[in-house]
Order: sequence, then C-alpha cells, then structure tokens
Amino acid sequence: MSVSVENVEKNVVALQVTVEAEKFAQAVDQAAKSLAKRVNVPGFRKGKAPRRMVELQVGKAALYDEALDHIIGPAYAQAVEESGINPVDRPDVELVQIEEGKELIFKAKVVVRPEVILGDYKGLEIEQDVASVTEEEVVEELKGRQQQHARLLSIEDGKIEDGDIVTLDFEGFTNDVPFAGGKAENYELVIGSGTFIPGFEEGLIGAEVGKEIDVNVTFPDEYHSAELAGQKAVFKCNVKKVQRKELSPLDDEFAKDVSEFDTLDELKNDLRNKLMKIAESKVKDDHLKAIITKVVDNASVEIPEAMFTQRIDEMFEELNTSLIQQGMNMDQYYQFTNSSEEIMRERLRPQAVESVKRDLVLEAVAKAEGITVTEDEVNEGLKNLSERFKQDPALLKQSLLERGQMEFYKQSLIQEKTVNFLVEQNA
Repeated sequence: MSVSVENVEKNVVALQVTVEAEKFAQAVDQAAKSLAKRVNVPGFRKGKAPRRMVELQVGKAALYDEALDHIIGPAYAQAVEESGINPVDRPDVELVQIEEGKELIFKAKVVVRPEVILGDYKGLEIEQDVASVTEEEVVEELKGRQQQHARLLSIEDGKIEDGDIVTLDFEGFTNDVPFAGGKAENYELVIGSGTFIPGFEEGLIGAEVGKEIDVNVTFPDEYHSAELAGQKAVFKCNVKKVQRKELSPLDDEFAKDVSEFDTLDELKNDLRNKLMKIAESKVKDDHLKAIITKVVDNASVEIPEAMFTQRIDEMFEELNTSLIQQGMNMDQYYQFTNSSEEIMRERLRPQAVESVKRDLVLEAVAKAEGITVTEDEVNEGLKNLSERFKQDPALLKQSLLERGQMEFYKQSLIQEKTVNFLVEQNA
C-alpha cells in the first residue's frame, strides 16, 4: 500500500491511498463469501454459492460495496499512521479507481489538528492578589447559618410575604382554556426564589392563607413552548399552607446550638478562618487562570469548526449523564431552563471555543518543553484517583484500558504538569 499527502487548505489534507490489486481481489472474494451467507442464491445453500453466482444475484456494485466495507477502514487507518497526520473528524472518502484486476485507489479528505504558534509563555510577571476577608463577609456567613437553622412556623391567619414557603394547588388558563402542564396539586414554592414564571411569585404576595386567588402573568417571548410564548395567562390558585422562617437571635446561645463553640465571637472567628482558606484558594486559582489566559492569548492558532462541534458534543454527553444521575432527562432540562438543544449549543459554544484553544496551547507548550509522564507517575496518579473513588487501582487501570481512555488519562496528567510548569515560570 502507498500513501501520498496533499494539503488541500488550512487544516485540511487529502490522503491518496493505493491498495495493491491482490489485496483488493482478496477483499472482493471475502465480500462474496460474506454475501453468500446472507442472500438466497437459487440452487445453492446459504454460504455455498460460488462468487460468480453471488455476483449475478446481487450485482457487481453491491459486491464492491461489501468489499469496500472490509478494506477502506483498515487502509485509511494505516494511511493515517504512515502519513503522521492527526485527524480531528471523519474523512470524506472519494473513490478514484475501482476495477477488477487493478489497484484500488481512493482519496480521503480530512480535517487535521491545527498547528499552534506559541507566543511568550515564560516570565509573564502576573501578580497574585492578596487574600482577605471583610467583616461584612463574616456577618453574611453568620446570617446564612441563621437561615439554615431557622424554625418553620405555620401561618394559620395572615398574608403571604416574600420568603414564605407556600403549598398550593393551581391551574393555568389562556383565553379561559386550560393548557397542558399548567396544573399541579400540593406544589411547594419559596416566594422570591425565581423558580416560576416571571410575575407568578410576586402575584402571590398578599394572598390570604386558605383563600383562592387569580394570578395574571405573561409568558416570556422565548418560552420553550411555542404555544405559550408571549401569551397572557391566568393561574387560579388555592393557597393551602404557608410557612415562615423564625430566626434565632445571633448570640452566644445561638453559637452553642449550631456549633461546638460556647460564644458567638468564637463562632465568628472560626467562620473568618474558613472564609480565609476559601479566599486563599480562590486567589491561587485566579492567579493560575490569569497565567493560562495570558499564555493562550499570546498564542495563535486557526481551529477547525469540527473541533468545536466535537467539544460541544462532549459537553452535551457530560450534561446528559449528570441529569440521568439526578433522575432527569434533556427534555425536562430544556423545559426547566426555558431552552432547547439549539439554544444550549449556542450557549455552550463560547466555553467550547475557550476550552479547545486552551487544550491545544497547553499541548504545544508540553511538546516544546518535552513534558511527559512516566509509567510510575501514571500509576501514582491512578492510585490517588482510586483512593478518591474508593476503587482498586488495578481495576481502575483495567477499566480505562478496556474503554480506550488510558491515553486521555495520560494527556490529563501531562496537562496538569504543564500547568504547574507555567505557574512556576510565571510566579
């Protein structure tokens, strides 16, 4: 087999692959045997008909198609390896020559990984901020604890206020006609949470416990249901229960109730220390991100659209897996976020663009600096990973190998080392 490489355009190459006539003939013979097992040839048992009879039954075109299924994939894979290209998408295959007794020739046009031109990535002198915690932040954290440990009181006689937890039955109507999905019973809603249609929660404020109320709203123009988008609606509601939080006073007794400390000052000091650790971690992360952003901005690369599409597909798959674990599906998620697949893809695109360029630049830095990982480092990483997930290291390694993800894992370790290298060079 022989391969020639032609640069068609930026980040696109065409491989012309020539397969020996003998190999092509063998593929055709194999195709005939395979077809003989699947088609009925009069006068012959399945799998026993000679090639000539199979060809007469199915036609030469079908025979060649079957042969190409056997030979194109392996030939293309070998051509990729021999040429040293790095495809990032499926190839567009075009037959150049397919004829009995002659070499098989095909062209595979494919998008390849782009070349990265690195700019400055050492000595960037990016300063790290100093971590700090204000008294206001400590107080806000303390108020959060106060909210967490608040008592819930049932309001038997009164009106709904912002922050109340309301249980209600409701049914929605447009033009006096109920619409699908607009009805619920014993629905629990926190007033002011912003989880319902704009105007609904505000419309409940002032409603009396145990009474019915009509709440008028207008669905957003970009609402996921085209039938309701921009439509005026009325929800007939029956307020069944209202609960209100009662906050404990912030004093020493509160500190004793919610922590291991005896005084409020001790609790505040503990919260301050914890917030400082969080602040220090954030400052460190922000510094790292600033370095990586500068290194990426200093580099130049023309990225094929296919790489963005693939990254968005990966992000969708991760989102879908996460939703399944939470007992949801994508359709429910679209409804909850007032979106669609098209809208979500557009929202994810900036993140995908940033992510792909970041990975390409870090990969280029690793290559320029000769950053690799040893087998010992891989095993140490797997050991740490297995401890985190409480899994046997050998089983984890075997799982990665079986799923073909070991190279991805090694690349993640190389990227981690590269990031650490850049932080050291730009401290």
